[in-house]
Amino acid sequence: MVELQVNWRLSGIITRKEHKNVGNYLNTETAADTYSREFYSPYFVDKSLLLEQLMARVETSTNYICITRPRRFGKSVMANMIAAFFSGAGHVQDVFEKLKIAASDKYQDYAGKYDVVFVSLNELPRKCTSYEQYIERIENRLLKDLIDAYPKAEIQKEDAVWDAFSAVYHAYDSKRFIFVLDEWDFIFHRDFVTLRDRKEYIDFLSNLLKGKAYVSLAYMTGILPIAKYSSGSELNMFLEYTMVSEELYGDYFGFTEEEVDELYQRFLNNQQHPKVTRDGLKLWYDGYHTKQGRRIYNPRSVVAALTNNNLGNYWTSAGPYDEIFYYIERNTAQVRDDLAKMVSDLPVRANVQEYAATSMNLMTRDEIFSAMVVYGFLSFEKGCVRIPNKELMDRFKDLLIKEPTLGYVHQLAKASDRMLRATLENNTAVMAEILEFAHNTEVPMLHYNNETDLAAVVNLVYLAARDTYRVEREDKCGVGFVDFIFYPEVDHKADGIILELKVNDTPQNALRQIKDKRYALKFEGKLGEPPKYQGRILGVGIGYQKAEKIHLCKIEVLRDAI
Repeated sequence: MVELQVNWRLSGIITRKEHKNVGNYLNTETAADTYSREFYSPYFVDKSLLLEQLMARVETSTNYICITRPRRFGKSVMANMIAAFFSGAGHVQDVFEKLKIAASDKYQDYAGKYDVVFVSLNELPRKCTSYEQYIERIENRLLKDLIDAYPKAEIQKEDAVWDAFSAVYHAYDSKRFIFVLDEWDFIFHRDFVTLRDRKEYIDFLSNLLKGKAYVSLAYMTGILPIAKYSSGSELNMFLEYTMVSEELYGDYFGFTEEEVDELYQRFLNNQQHPKVTRDGLKLWYDGYHTKQGRRIYNPRSVVAALTNNNLGNYWTSAGPYDEIFYYIERNTAQVRDDLAKMVSDLPVRANVQEYAATSMNLMTRDEIFSAMVVYGFLSFEKGCVRIPNKELMDRFKDLLIKEPTLGYVHQLAKASDRMLRATLENNTAVMAEILEFAHNTEVPMLHYNNETDLAAVVNLVYLAARDTYRVEREDKCGVGFVDFIFYPEVDHKADGIILELKVNDTPQNALRQIKDKRYALKFEGKLGEPPKYQGRILGVGIGYQKAEKIHLCKIEVLRDAI
């Protein structure tokens, strides 16, 4: 791959196509250059067949498309690809000839055959403090591009942008354009934007695009769905494709299992000392899915982990939990118990309506969870929301430990570090004390009717263990499935933990099951290889007596440190 990149830079492929009118937004080579860099990166994934589906929408009555996804799910990569393909700007033709789309029967009919207006709507002018400054920059650049490229249209600087495009359409034999607008909702997240500004912005998009003969295709991306931003019919020409509600285009945003398999093999081929495992990628970055149920990984995080040879939290570069708390604080009392369940790895039923994220007054639990699904903090499947993976679980853990307004959930999360220490020190009295406290405070949420309820509490009181352990629930071990197994991934010389739960039974019987079913084999290496985990292996039995409402704990060393 490195050799390809060097050859590309030295071979003179970067040529300027003089027949194309190039401007700030018109047939800009920025999209082509950006997508070319993506192509030559070590962990590029070819999703160019999306273009074949878009070709079928050009010049039809379904040529207005809006794709909404959480941050870092590849929306901008696809937008750059689309703009580069249809405009054929710069050297990009050489790239597309190496991709899957080149085999399409329609490839030659569409590649580089259109004038494309590509606007990254997440760019601000210098020292921007108002919506007027933001939108004037966009309008002025569009007008300049059209004036320079189409002098026969006799466009004036004071013309409305849509009038300028109409003038080009009439002066240049029905000249049409493909519009690619990336991050359409960016401006709605700026503090200086008022409700009136939002209305004006929606009107701007409507006047620019709706019912215009000069529009061959309008492709727009964002996080927030547009339907509920438009008070009337301003943007009803767009067909919206979300991760939750629409199957079409689902595989093109985020990485599928097969794509991550391929990337991981590439990683093994290129990395002399790989520290990232395939199971680790799944644990950290999986958990999302398309409408049809295909598993989807966060692409930015996967690429960052493979590039850095390190599993870590790449979700955002700012603040550990403030974004999540922004939603939860609006109705802490109503979502607190559900939050405890989700952190305990239990799904929670919710009526998710993606448009709820557009509300400024997210008050009900369903509105709050809907917003969190839209922004990618929760996943939604079969009527339930849940925390998708370890990357996000770590964010929620930070929230629970640091935010006292969450009441008993906060107290239990804080006690989790003490619970882990007590387990490693064989202090069963402290363990029982914490479990009693958890039981007494969890009554509104769980009823201890079965081992599932007990497991949810155990998940919560061992929350701190996730900093240094990979905690698996119902993991296949020996000749059965263990309730919990704690793999010391940060320090392989630390103690491993096997934990079995029993309701109306003794911790001794729980330990007997651990030994009889040989759960400790999970910590041994493959035949002929030394064990990966070299610390002690602790068997932990926890029994709960429903009649007496007491917890009993017992710990046994199953293997000494190697």
